[in-house]
Amino acid sequence: MSLKTISAVNSMSYEDFISTFGNVIDHCSLCAAAVWRDRPFSDVNSLHKSFCQFADQLSTGGKEGILRLLPDLAGRLAMSDGLSKESTKEHQSAGLNTLTEQEKQNMHHLNQQYKQKFGFPFVICARENKKEAILTGLENRLKNFGETEAVTGMEEVKKICRLRLLDIVGSSSKL
Repeated sequence: MSLKTISAVNSMSYEDFISTFGNVIDHCSLCAAAVWRDRPFSDVNSLHKSFCQFADQLSTGGKEGILRLLPDLAGRLAMSDGLSKESTKEHQSAGLNTLTEQEKQNMHHLNQQYKQKFGFPFVICARENKKEAILTGLENRLKNFGETEAVTGMEEVKKICRLRLLDIVGSSSKL
């Protein structure tokens, strides 16, 4: 995909905007639908800010709903090639596609514990981490309280969103 200019983003129809940005927050085109109304954007930072503001104003239940849409790291969808192209790329950058059998079992066990405790999958910006840090982070964050994890998870979603926006728009596109 070639990078879009911010001018091109601002002139997109609603349908094109959803098609282009509907997965910057995994499986949640509703976020893109809400952000479309904030046009015109001055640059990718203002676009990202709109996504963050939308997410921040959600109730705790809304935030947890977004988190529930996300796939388990190195989970069933990853093993069956069912991840989005964005998630697949992110898993690969973290080395999650090279997990040993023991690491896969550990990841699965920790993911199950995490989902049972918090009600949503563990979220971490895979592109900013490697598999070892992800496993350690998962173990450590299992010790947190639910409200802390909902906030932490959404902060990670925002990091993922920013990197995906940069993939689409780039950092140098300004009005």
